[in-house]
Amino acid sequence: MAEADIARSAPLGAFSYSPADEEKFRGVRRMKTTATGLLLLVALVYVLAKWAQHEGAGGWTGYVAAAAEAGMVGAMADWFAVTALFRHPLGVPIPHTAIIPTKKDQLGVTLGGFVGENFLSSDVVRARLRAIGIGNRLGAWLAEPAHADRVTAELSTALRGALTVLRDSDVQAVVSEAITRRANEAEIGPGIGKTLENIVADGGHRKMVDLVCLRAQNWLVLHGDSVMDAVQGGAPGWTPRFVDKKVGERVYKELLRFITEMRDMPEHPARGALDRFLRDFAADLQSDTDTRERVERLKSEILSREEVQDVIASAWSSVRAMIISAAEDEQSELRLRVRASLLSLGNRLATDARLQSKVNGWVEGAAAYVVTTYRDEITSLITDTVAGWDAEHTSRKIEAHIGRDLQFIRINGTVVGALVGLLIYTVSRALGA
Repeated sequence: MAEADIARSAPLGAFSYSPADEEKFRGVRRMKTTATGLLLLVALVYVLAKWAQHEGAGGWTGYVAAAAEAGMVGAMADWFAVTALFRHPLGVPIPHTAIIPTKKDQLGVTLGGFVGENFLSSDVVRARLRAIGIGNRLGAWLAEPAHADRVTAELSTALRGALTVLRDSDVQAVVSEAITRRANEAEIGPGIGKTLENIVADGGHRKMVDLVCLRAQNWLVLHGDSVMDAVQGGAPGWTPRFVDKKVGERVYKELLRFITEMRDMPEHPARGALDRFLRDFAADLQSDTDTRERVERLKSEILSREEVQDVIASAWSSVRAMIISAAEDEQSELRLRVRASLLSLGNRLATDARLQSKVNGWVEGAAAYVVTTYRDEITSLITDTVAGWDAEHTSRKIEAHIGRDLQFIRINGTVVGALVGLLIYTVSRALGA
């Protein structure tokens, strides 16, 4: 089968052939031809040496024949060994041949175990990372402004991508549920009471009272007729109209006087009464069970209203738009702060041995945890991948990459066999055998 045909028919997960692989396999063929040619050459030399010996050409023919005979044996033995790696020699299913196709899965398991024991052990990983000095290298790298800019840009891109992938409806639902659950779980009465107590104690509420009095006084001035009409409209039907008018005018004037005095007199009794009310209310919010329960019920009613839920959910859209805008703007406060933080971190890592030691410890611990916890999953990737390879294609791919060197073994076997045969024959002759 041609290499291109094998490449087209290779199943998913198998080695795939490339033009470079085909070129390598052509080199393997050339070396096979060379090794086989050398075998045929020594065979021819053996035949000629034997013929010359039979014809009485001299004692040298014995040496040549012995060398050629041993060269043939060495060449055939190495041919058998090399061929047995990839296929059955001459198609005969001799035991312990076609090793790679038949032992592929076992080799994958062995390779996975070897990697797990020698590369994915906690001690090996820790020693290697300790020798690298991650903290110092990372610090020196981050301390470079160009590198800090690059990391900032990459983080911005990742942030934009993450926000783009997220669906607003999903995030809004999560945000709304989280805020509502947190608000329902936390009792707000004591906190509001404590805050109100501090505000009253510091007099922070007085400006609000001033504003309310001012607005009330202005409103009364502008709507005096409406107030008097309202008072007259509530009078009994049997009273004379001029009496109702006088009563309405009197009520309006007294109300306007009261509001004006309250506005202009910081020590007005009504202000003192309001202060006492707020202090008592603040105390009830913190200690009175009934008041606290009423506040919690009011809180739940407000949170359950649809318009309030819409406001909570819509907060995500505003936050998302703000973050994306800041991530896209190179001069935004967000990116400038991130860049400054990275440069600061880099400088500290590059100079602070204590911080380097901490970072190295974190990295070593994380890497050791990963390799010890997921070692079986990592090695199974090797064994499962090898198991998924087609035996024939795997064998052919490996042969394309190492076959040329293996053919040199055949050539060396021929040469070494011939030299050993010559040596043995020479020794035997010298001993008179």
